[in-house]
Amino acid sequence: MPQTKSQIKNIKIILRNRNNNRKYKLAVKQAIKKYLVSTKDISHNKNQSDIIICKNNLSSVYKKIDKAVNKNVLHKNTASRKKARLAKLLSQLVL
Repeated sequence: MPQTKSQIKNIKIILRNRNNNRKYKLAVKQAIKKYLVSTKDISHNKNQSDIIICKNNLSSVYKKIDKAVNKNVLHKNTASRKKARLAKLLSQLVL
């Protein structure tokens, strides 16, 4: 247990930041999952409407990842790696 007032305050700040970071990470994970489900629809049948939905989902994933980078939840290289892998998946399915 912390002994000083500054350490008690520091623990409160750490818990607050951890909760905020979890929100951003969870939002990114949920967006990625939604995108991956939409890519499975494309793999079964390549309708133009399914491709548009998938691209919209990819755009929302990009927004969530960029927001997490701006809030210093994700490192910029991690974000670019995730975005590149997701974009590569879509390009392989569309071809």
